Amino acid sequence: MSVPGVLDDQVLRHYRELLDAEDAAFDELEHAYEEGDREHFEADLAAWREALGRKLAFLDRMGIEELVPALR
Repeated sequence: MSVPGVLDDQVLRHYRELLDAEDAAFDELEHAYEEGDREHFEADLAAWREALGRKLAFLDRMGIEELVPALR
């Protein structure tokens, strides 16, 4: 089990898996958008949001705060 705030090989490996899953989901979303496929776009958007949510939840569990850019 990983300790919050500690980046070890296990944490980095899991984070890489989450990044890869998010990237793959975004690629599918992009293809559906480019093809004008509304049905697949909606499903792919939901899948991308889910992958993004898993990544952000993991970062939160690891004690890494989200960086939100300042609005100007």
